[in-house]
Order: sequence, then structure tokens, then C-alpha cells
Amino acid sequence: MSAIIRVDNLIKTFPGVRAVDGVSFAVDEGSCFGLLGPNGAGKTTTLEILEGITDANGGEIRYRGTPRNETYRQVIGIQFQSTALQDFQTVREALHLFASLYTRQRPLDELIALCNLGELLDRDTRKLSGGQRQRLLLAIALVNDPELVFLDEPTTGLDPQSRRNFWQLIDGIKREGKTILLTTHYMEEASVLCDEIAVIDRGRIIAQGEPTQLLAEHFPRALVRVPCDALPNGIEMPVGFENQGDYAIAATDDIDQTLAMLNKLGVALDELHVSTPTLDDLFLKLTGHGLREA
Repeated sequence: MSAIIRVDNLIKTFPGVRAVDGVSFAVDEGSCFGLLGPNGAGKTTTLEILEGITDANGGEIRYRGTPRNETYRQVIGIQFQSTALQDFQTVREALHLFASLYTRQRPLDELIALCNLGELLDRDTRKLSGGQRQRLLLAIALVNDPELVFLDEPTTGLDPQSRRNFWQLIDGIKREGKTILLTTHYMEEASVLCDEIAVIDRGRIIAQGEPTQLLAEHFPRALVRVPCDALPNGIEMPVGFENQGDYAIAATDDIDQTLAMLNKLGVALDELHVSTPTLDDLFLKLTGHGLREA
């Protein structure tokens, strides 16, 4: 599979801060690539450079093997983290307005069906719920039938049900063969949607690969968590466990052996929790703080 867009040593500085610090990656055509990290990690700045909204201070971006040119803006679609819509405008009018800005357009009836907007066409955009608004903004990002779609934290602020419904829409776009570059700080979102992720922190990529591959590289098959106050007074941290806040946590391939050791030490197991490692665990291991922290 060939790369549709390639980024080499991207750098962006602001007064007193290096927001993007030598970022490099390639996105395969037809895939969903995720930039995963906390707020302030450099995800949105990287995306804005790729979208052509912000200029980089250094590095190179190549689209289909060549530098970006004037036609690039016609073949990409963007759903921003925040988008202002015209007041006193219906969903139908918003779609027509944005479609008129492009020389290439996707049939609006297809967009309406894809994004489940049929019952909302005559509704004032100010009266849309959060999930309905995001569906409209996704349709707007697709009005020019783009080859490459940028989605900047598209489900932030949505309730869990609306978020999962939106994931289904993104999956539908991917099945059409479009390439998606997504930023998120939701670990489950990246696991569900992305073929490959790059974990970014303080402007640098600190890990990259398929989600399951990265977890297998950094963790055994299970994490065992025990509240620290469940440890008997006077005993040291059990072998293999680390103190992480209010919990003692161990990564293990042998759950039975770990539980037997805790039982032998007299550790109360009422609040013990065994889980499969997640991308949040990976980020915590690599950086010392969670994905959703600023």
C-alpha cells in the first residue's frame, strides 16, 4: 500500500515553545491514521500544517509523492475542532453554501444519506444537538468528495452514544476507500477506528504502529490493579508491582501466579481489577501521565 501523504521532520515554533518538534510519519492510502495524545501535545498544530492553514518552520510534506500545489485544497476535506456556522441558516442551506465553494462536488443526496441528515434538512443549525451538529460538519467536510479527510478531535464533548454513532459514520467513510487522518485524546476511539497510530507528546512522536502491535511490544497480556490501601500494613510493594497514585499495578503474563502471590501476602482482593492493557496505559508508561491530561 502506497503513502498518500508523507511528513518528514516537521517543525513548528511559537514564541517560547516548540509545538511540533521533528515529526515524521506516512499515511497509507485508504487507511485511518490517528495522532493520539493529550491536549497541548501538538496534534492540532500538526494537522493545521498538513491542511495548509498554518505554515511550518521546517520539514517537508509530500502528497502522492510530490510537494503540495494549488489543487491540494480541492482534494482534502476538513472537520475542524470548532467551526462557526452562519446564523439563521438551515442544514440544507449550509450544505449548499459549502458545496458552492468547490469545483468538485459530491451529490448532496449521497451526503445526506451517509451522515443521516434527512430529518434535519429544514432545521436551523443553531437548534442542532451536539451529535447532529457534528454529523453536519462531517458532511460539510465531504462536500467536495475529498481523497483525504482531516478530522480534528471530532467527538470531543459528545455523549458516549453520540460518539459511537459518529464512529460508525467514520467507518463508513473509510469503507468508501477514503483516507482519514484523525486526532483524538480518546483511547477507545483510536483503538476502534485507527489502522495505525502515532503517540505524540510535547511535539514529538514517542511511539508509532498498529495499536495492537504497540501494546504487545510494551505490555504482557494483563494488568493487575490493587488499591494501595488494600496492602497489609508493614509490607513492601509486592514484587512486580509499581505504585501509581492510589493503586499498585503489575503487568503480567501469568495472572494465576500473580493472584496467588497477593493471596499469600494477605492482600485484600475485594477491589482487585484485572484488565487488558489499553492505549491509555501505554501513554502513561511512556510519558508518566494519562492521555486526557493537559
